[in-house]
Amino acid sequence: MNDPRRAVTEAGRRLHALGLSPGNSGNISVRTPDGVLVTPTGRGLDGLTPEELAALDTDGTHRAGPPPTKEVPLHLALYARDPSARAVVHLHSAHAVAVSCLKTDDPYNCLPPLTAYFVMSVGRTPLIPYAAPGDEALAAHVRAVPFPFRAALLANHGPVVTGGDMEQAVRSAIEVEETARLHLLLQGHRARPLNPAQIADLARRHGAHWPAAPVAGR
Repeated sequence: MNDPRRAVTEAGRRLHALGLSPGNSGNISVRTPDGVLVTPTGRGLDGLTPEELAALDTDGTHRAGPPPTKEVPLHLALYARDPSARAVVHLHSAHAVAVSCLKTDDPYNCLPPLTAYFVMSVGRTPLIPYAAPGDEALAAHVRAVPFPFRAALLANHGPVVTGGDMEQAVRSAIEVEETARLHLLLQGHRARPLNPAQIADLARRHGAHWPAAPVAGR
């Protein structure tokens, strides 16, 4: 990620062109050696320039640029829990938002392992309890998840995804949306997700990310 400002703005245009960040929704950030660059509040992701990003210190203090997205606490919580994360993408993509509004028996696993590519590029995806956008409670819920994850659905809100770089975060965000779409298409049908042995094989072959999670409700 040689030019982090350009990486953010190019990712925003790409995600908007795919229809995954309608209107002024969504926000993106990238971790830098001296803090975080994040998209500004009240702006769509399609028309940003590199100069229009907000610069924050590592503690979230606004250092330069326009006012940042209200979701700064969410982004910082994700960086804090995963030192390898270098980018965060939060979208309001329609199918993932729809799944985030469904009741689930297992909030630690709200998207089933329908395809090998979802298991390999995204992995176990928890449902984060509802809190108002920008509320510190949302960041607290993220910090409380008892296993590592690369993506989550925020209840009645939408997906949030991390990546080792911006390209990985964008690819994973797209995969989350596609898996959510498949999940909705299969509602009312007898879906056949990958089984534990198949997931373990993907982990052995490709480093798939499917950490053990406690049983929901215990």
